[in-house]
Amino acid sequence: MLDIDLIRADPGAVGRALARRGQEVPLDHVLELDARRRAIQQEGDELRAHRNAVSREIGRGGPPDPAVVERMRGVSDSIRALEAEARTVEGEIRQALLDIPNLPREQVPEGPDESHNVVVRAAGEPAEPAAWARPHWELGERLGIIDLEAAARISGSRFYALRGRGARLQRALISWMLDVHTLEHGYTELYLPFLVGTATATGSGHLPKFADTMYRDGEDDLWLIPTAEVPITGMFAGQILEPGTVPAHFVAHTPCFRRERAAAGQETRGIKRVHQFDKVEMYKFVHPVDSDAELERLVADAEDMVRRLGIPYRVIELAAGDLGFSAVRTYDLEMWAAGSGEWLEVSSCSNCDDFQARRSDVRYRPERGARPVHPHTLNGSGLALPRVMIAVLEAGQQPDGTIVIPEVLRDYAGFDRIE
Repeated sequence: MLDIDLIRADPGAVGRALARRGQEVPLDHVLELDARRRAIQQEGDELRAHRNAVSREIGRGGPPDPAVVERMRGVSDSIRALEAEARTVEGEIRQALLDIPNLPREQVPEGPDESHNVVVRAAGEPAEPAAWARPHWELGERLGIIDLEAAARISGSRFYALRGRGARLQRALISWMLDVHTLEHGYTELYLPFLVGTATATGSGHLPKFADTMYRDGEDDLWLIPTAEVPITGMFAGQILEPGTVPAHFVAHTPCFRRERAAAGQETRGIKRVHQFDKVEMYKFVHPVDSDAELERLVADAEDMVRRLGIPYRVIELAAGDLGFSAVRTYDLEMWAAGSGEWLEVSSCSNCDDFQARRSDVRYRPERGARPVHPHTLNGSGLALPRVMIAVLEAGQQPDGTIVIPEVLRDYAGFDRIE
């Protein structure tokens, strides 16, 4: 959530930043509500000062004049009415701010959509698929490791089931990623609820914007998480963290649930775009002055995972119009799928500044006795299944139909080949 002081100080600059996203936001409405709130506050302060002054006069004299007492009752009634009006206006301001996305950094590439994203660097040669190469959905069926028909019988379209070494390979990837992030990259592992309340999903920026892409239990007002970013953001909601708590770096493996709405076709074949998938998520609470540097470190941690798998990849910076709702700057990592001949996004790393912390009312004291401030938050996939699975299966396929898995996974999986 944007700071109302920022909008009040320079609405033109805020409007221009939002326009880079392709957003037209009625900032005039927010400013009108803010002016109304301040007018109510001023009127209330004046009435309270008057009431206090009269109370002091009454305290110094004899029995109070009944007419004065009656007037003070009227003043108190007016104050209560103003306080109620102020709460209503505060709610309207908050609701208006909840619908406004974050502001892109100045260095974010210009452009209205993903066609303007910029390749920052690449590693490995994304060769065209060999004549004998097959996409993962064919490989999975032939080897008996991906069962789309069973998943469809269980749950419908855009679900998948893994069998045998397919299930074991996914488990190996998850364990390997968690071990590298905790033992080498310095993250603290978390186990989190997969269902969150509306306030938590609102704090992370997923509500109200993405309500139609999330699954909800209406009876208990709980939402299935689309990413571990949501519950991690809510861990410290409404709290003031003590000095030394920030920076904090966390990592968590969770399932993710999303109402993917892409049209049928190759885009939805196999396990590329599904309603339920697993992901290892990195998340940071950091000092505001460090967040830009921490974004680069976050990308480096995700890139380290991709590099170790030995599959061609590239790092892309998103254009302003392609940024997520809460992000000020984002890098995506894509791996090459050697069977289907396409780039697959396996990580998205974002700096959200104080946007999520402000929505969730998370604050910390930089030092003892200091005024509490909002930390900056960052999140990044480290990495996302099942697209890593796709890249591993398609890159490792051999002319004889078997699949050789990356060396870093062999001790975790207990095998080096799927056949």
